[in-house]
Amino acid sequence: MKPKNIVFVGKSIDNYIAGKNGELDWLDMIPNPDQLDMGYNNLMDEIDAIVMGRTSFKTVLGFDIEWPYKKQVFVLSRSLKTVPKNIEDKVTLIKGDENEVLETIHKKGFNKLYIDGGKVVQNFLKQDLIDELRLTTIPIVLGDGISLFEALPKSLEFEHVKTEVFYNEIVQSCYKRKR
Repeated sequence: MKPKNIVFVGKSIDNYIAGKNGELDWLDMIPNPDQLDMGYNNLMDEIDAIVMGRTSFKTVLGFDIEWPYKKQVFVLSRSLKTVPKNIEDKVTLIKGDENEVLETIHKKGFNKLYIDGGKVVQNFLKQDLIDELRLTTIPIVLGDGISLFEALPKSLEFEHVKTEVFYNEIVQSCYKRKR
């Protein structure tokens, strides 16, 4: 099975994925009366596991909800030593550079991965390890915050696959890496 790394993220018009203090409330600013998942459930059906950074992991833990993922989660962290007891079987701490991390995860049988979290996405892009970008744009300019993109060592060319519009305001565009 050919490995695949997918980014699925909500962003502002100015490409921020969180406010300057990590705020995410703006992601829900457009009412969703039909509870559309906007492709999330299809993504979950498509992937084997989730790879996220420590900050994203701590953010999810802070939501004060039951653990939301049915897929195995790999958390990239050099500083975390343990995870909460109730999710020990669902979360694996992992460290190393992006290629080492992928090699370890692939050896465990996980090949189709959802890559999540600002720094993790940026670092995977720097190593040219992202195969698809699924970007959902919320109609807000934050002006500051945690950026989706940062400087790359080289340009990465993607091919537009499709664009969908939800509630005539939220725009989701999908791109595949040209190789």
